[in-house]
Amino acid sequence: MSAKVELQKENGVAVVTINNPPLNVMDKEVIMSLRSIFVELEEDRETVCIILTSAGEDAFMAGADIKEFPGLMVHPNMKEPVMETHAFLNQIDFCGKPTIAVLNGLTFGGGCELALTCDIRIAEEHTQIGLPEIKLGLFPGGGGTQRLPRLIGEAKAKEMMYTGDPIDANTALAIGLVNHVTEKGAGLDKAMELAKRISRHSLPALKCIKEAVDEGLDMSFPAAIEHEADLFTKVFQTEDIKEGVTAFIEKRKPVFKHR
Repeated sequence: MSAKVELQKENGVAVVTINNPPLNVMDKEVIMSLRSIFVELEEDRETVCIILTSAGEDAFMAGADIKEFPGLMVHPNMKEPVMETHAFLNQIDFCGKPTIAVLNGLTFGGGCELALTCDIRIAEEHTQIGLPEIKLGLFPGGGGTQRLPRLIGEAKAKEMMYTGDPIDANTALAIGLVNHVTEKGAGLDKAMELAKRISRHSLPALKCIKEAVDEGLDMSFPAAIEHEADLFTKVFQTEDIKEGVTAFIEKRKPVFKHR
């Protein structure tokens, strides 16, 4: 962990905060720190839900560090660092635990692509979200061309990428890009409230939901139903399902051990 990324854990919820002022850009140090932290959290049996946010109120992340671009232009195998960035973003996307992004300001370029790797997005009302790469003669290269259309549909995603123009939080809510909009400064509180509700549940069951949805979207419907059945069978072998059923019969709240 570096000074640019902070980690706090409490009652099954981990809060990962990017602190790279003034605009929390995604530089190499931020990427390395986030990779290390998500490896730790994936293996941490006490952590059930992860919140990803940034310090300050101006930007969740204003994109990649453009000062690093000249080095990419002369890289002998540019695809290599590009795929390393994809590996980092995929690590968050494929994390077996529920993830919530709190967007508290500018969410541009790589910041938007980072937010898209999370399961749920909460935007504060002053947030602007966009993929402005086209204005530099580029296009989104951190999975934006793939994740955004899957989330909001092909036509709206293309419009955002073709124009490079940002949308506000309420527009993002209307098209399904974010789940909730809060007042300025209230995003983390909303995320904590949601994360606490999620973290009361069984982690093996939550993991199976995430796997069934994420992997099923890339399968034919019959194959996805088969996959769901396999996961449903798997979750019935856990200790938590036994506790959940017993607690229901005994009319008490279950105490899950995430096993």
